[in-house]
This record gives sequence, structure tokens and C-alpha cells, in this order.
Amino acid sequence: MSQAVLEGDTAAARNMDLLRFATAGSVDDGKSTLIGRLLYDTKSLFSDQLEAVEAVSAARGDEYTNLALLTDGLRAEREQGITIDVAYRYFATPRRKFIIADTPGHIQYTRNMVTGASTADLALILVDARKGIVEQSRRHAFLCSLLRVPHLVLCVNKMDLVDWDQAVYEQIRDEFTSFAAKLDVPDLTVIPISALNGDNIATRSENTPWYDGTSLLHHLEHVHIASDRNLVDVRFPVQYVIRPQSTTVTDYRGYAGQVASGVLKPGDEVMVLPSGLNSTIAGIDTADGPVDEAFPPMSVTIRLSDEIDISRGDMICRPHNAPKPVQDVEAMICWMDESAPLRVGGKYAIKHTTRGARAVVRGLQYRLDVNTLHRDESADGLALNEIGRVRLRTTVPLLADEYRRNRTTGGFILIDETTNRTVGAGMIIEAS
Repeated sequence: MSQAVLEGDTAAARNMDLLRFATAGSVDDGKSTLIGRLLYDTKSLFSDQLEAVEAVSAARGDEYTNLALLTDGLRAEREQGITIDVAYRYFATPRRKFIIADTPGHIQYTRNMVTGASTADLALILVDARKGIVEQSRRHAFLCSLLRVPHLVLCVNKMDLVDWDQAVYEQIRDEFTSFAAKLDVPDLTVIPISALNGDNIATRSENTPWYDGTSLLHHLEHVHIASDRNLVDVRFPVQYVIRPQSTTVTDYRGYAGQVASGVLKPGDEVMVLPSGLNSTIAGIDTADGPVDEAFPPMSVTIRLSDEIDISRGDMICRPHNAPKPVQDVEAMICWMDESAPLRVGGKYAIKHTTRGARAVVRGLQYRLDVNTLHRDESADGLALNEIGRVRLRTTVPLLADEYRRNRTTGGFILIDETTNRTVGAGMIIEAS
């Protein structure tokens, strides 16, 4: 095969659209099996992987090849038959590349589900057709809404165990649609499937003549995500300043990071925060060479025409469209620490984009019941996996946007300064 053909194939793969999606749902709803089926049906498995899964399935006494073993990688997960950690898997079709986050179903691992869904373009919520909508189904749907995942797909799984009863499917569909109407869910799709047998996964199944939608894989390949990204507000948090140590290159200064939103081009006038100094973009470099424009989620190095004192934590934006430096924020917090609850007056380290600071909890407005959406305004703290609205004061101004407008510059994490554990994930509602 010629070098030109190889380079063409590589360039095509590099420019292929990427969809990040997360699986969610209750325990034993079939999330890991569904991902295993997607990998199997798209021929994304090596022969030795499949042989290993077949051998383990036989050793466990399973009468079938347990595709869930492809993602349940921890020994504790295989022994218990559950997912504990977030498992990431990658596969591609001729139309699109995919990154899957297989998240846990147990309530005590809700924090892991938040981690997996925080960067997702789409979320698959699985429901066991025999059990219907349960507490975790609602919890995960609410969290996906809170994390502003743009697309939601409800997979009514194990339809083969209810004899492909259309009435069962429609009851679950209507109940979930009614609940989702109370949330901010811009796009909802419902698909009846059998992850174990592959019905409606890669191709339409003959067992659902009453279903007139597409297969799951077809939906994943064609769901429109380009308009989900914010291409208006230019936000480029500086992660690292590149100054080559080579004696042959002495005048190179670049600012590396990932484009959070907006489109950047050479010649554009930009402003650097918090200094407020203006410059123009001299060039944009990537690992594959210079590019004519950068957009999310590209990782690039930006060169400016002027020598400005810029360091990690600074932000490059437009002069007339810049985030306001803020120290007082109101945010929804998902608490992730099992050893100590969030309390008013608590002090934590805060990580926002590439900027670090310290923060104190000034107030807790309410704790939210994710099942009933009831607000408990008498709450005085947040325990593990609980969600509430809090007021924070930071020691250093944050260059923040509201989370509904920008998921990158509107999100942050809280860190226990003693143990260095991540104890909370926050989404900014209001910044002043």
C-alpha cells in the first residue's frame, strides 16, 4: 500500500467526528453487556480478547459468552458481577469515532457516574423491562440533566424476557417521558433492545415490528452534536507555557491548552485575563503541524504577536466577549466524600479549568431530593452522593461562565486540602 494512501487514511481517521457517551442506569440493567455487544457487533475486538472472555464465561458456568466481562475489568467487579469504577472503551465505525464511559449503577458509586457523564455528548440510560423505572433510573436521568448532557437515549433492555410485549415498552416509555418533562432534557429517544441477543443494537430486530425507530448504533452514528458545542464565546484556559530548551530555537513561546469554546484563527484579536492585555494570534500549532483554526475540543499551542506575561491559569478570550473575574459563585454541588459531609464554613481547594484557588462555603440554600425534586431548605449539610445549591467565596477570582452556557468554564471540583481527595463536583449557576 502506498504512503499517500496510508497518510490519506490517517488524515480521514483524525478528522472523523467523535462522540462521547456514557451508560447509566440501575444495577443489573445490562450496561456492561450493552457495551460488550456494541464492541462485538462493530468488530472492535481482537480475537484474543474474545477468546479470553469465552474462557472466563465457561469457567464461571455461563451458558453464553458474557460480553459484560469486556468492561468489568476489576477483579471485584467480575467476582460480584457489577461495575464499580468508570470503564472507558473506544471503538469506531466508518462514520464516527466513539468513547464510551461505562458507569456504575450502585447508589454508593453515584459519584463515579457523575465523573463519567460530565464530558459526555450523550447518555444511554438502561431500564430492565421487567422492573420498569426505578429510583436509580430517575437519579441518573436527573444527574444527566444537571450535567447538561445534550442527548438522552432510554434503552428499554431485556425485552426478550417480557416476550417483546409492546404494552410494557410503551408504559415504560410514557412514564420516563413524563418524568423527563420536569427536567431540562432537550433531546430524548427511546429504543427497545436486548443487549444479550443483539436486538436493535447494530441492526433493526424482527422481534419489534411495532417499533418504527432506528437501531441504537444507527442513532449513535447520526445524532447531531456539532451544534451542541459553544462556538461563540472564545475561551482558552492556558495549561502550559512552551519554551523549547533547544539552542537552535530561541524565539518560540507558545501557550498550550484545550479549546473550551469558540473558534480561534491566526490574525484574531484576543485578550489575556486576568491582566487584560490585548494581542493578536500569530499562529496555532498542533502535534501534526500548524492549523488555520482551532475549536473545541482541540488541544493546541497558540502563539501571540506580542510578548505578554502569561502563565498557567490565565485565559485567552475575545476583548469584547470575556468572562468576568468572580469570587462569589452559586453552584449545584454533588458531594463525593464519604468520610466528611459538606458543611457551611468548610474550606476547600477549588480547581476551575487550569486555575487553582481556595474556597469557603458561605451558605447552603437547599438540598435536592433527586427522586421527587423536592428542595429541603432546612438542610445543614450534604452527605455522600447528595446534591445541593451552595454559595462559595474564593480567594482568587475565577474566570467563569454559567454552566448552562459553557460546561468547561462553568464546572469545577472541590478538593480536601488535607487528603488531596476530590470531595465535590460543582456546576456554576450564578457568578457575581
